[in-house]
Amino acid sequence: MKKRNNVLERIQKSPNLGIFIALVVMIIVFTVLKSSYLSKANVLNILISCSVVGLVAIGETFLMIAGQIDMSSGSISAFSGVLIAVLLKKGCPMIPAILLTLGIGMVIGLVNAFLVTQLNISFFIATLATQSIFRGLAYIICGGKSIAVTNAVFLKIGATRIFGISLPIYIFLILILIFGIILSRTRFGRSIYMVGGNNNAARLAGIQSKKVVTILFVVSALMAAMGGMILASRMNSGQPSASDGLEFDAVTGCVLGGVAMSGGIGDMTGAVIGLFIMQGFANGLSVLNVQSFWQKVAKGLLLIVALTFDYVRNQRRQKEALKRMEECAN
Repeated sequence: MKKRNNVLERIQKSPNLGIFIALVVMIIVFTVLKSSYLSKANVLNILISCSVVGLVAIGETFLMIAGQIDMSSGSISAFSGVLIAVLLKKGCPMIPAILLTLGIGMVIGLVNAFLVTQLNISFFIATLATQSIFRGLAYIICGGKSIAVTNAVFLKIGATRIFGISLPIYIFLILILIFGIILSRTRFGRSIYMVGGNNNAARLAGIQSKKVVTILFVVSALMAAMGGMILASRMNSGQPSASDGLEFDAVTGCVLGGVAMSGGIGDMTGAVIGLFIMQGFANGLSVLNVQSFWQKVAKGLLLIVALTFDYVRNQRRQKEALKRMEECAN
């Protein structure tokens, strides 16, 4: 009985309880409005859409906890999808093409990190600039046209199903688990929280904040490149216009999941729940045949709601911290 009470108490104190309830309510509402919303086929559609956005959300979660954001993820994804399509079309073997694309993605991450950590350019401005650069390069290397992918083995990445579930979903879930463990159970994960929570204290503790941020930008770009390749496999082509607004969806999902814009707060579980809310909401609007431009309006409103929640959570944390300080003083 005591163990049961302890479990219930932990659940009640969980910072993700509120957003989990919001997810359940959203599912109930859309299911009432459209019974097919909770069908197996539609649930798999939501999970497939999460598989690419989710990879970007992994990188954004780490960066946001460290007090940074990468606005170039969508462009890196599109560039990587086009790049691997071009490499495969020119006869490059699949494994070297994948490794080269991932390697170039990591180099892009290093460029972002250099601009932020060495030139002290705001992360928003720096990654907004590289967003424009690599979206433009995606169009340049393919001449503005989509490049068809004919490599049968590569196409299997997006088409393979195991027990009726697409391979990209398994990749997404495995990476979520791995990076969730890194964030919550490792020294490096704790250093990310320290860098985002109090950078000066992190430096005094011997943490090289610039090195941590550099690693995180590289991870973010790597995840975006991987997502771009998976998308190219699913679409049977590399398209320069793909992944438009991908970083927008990922950041919105992270904020909905309780990852603080100010840094130092959040976890992978919350980010995943927020991602499911974001993608489930978008899918629900599509199922209800809401016109695409109204869907864009709804996404913008959802981001405002997420930012409002973030502001309220931040104000509450500040009040609690002030209260603790007053108690210590007394």
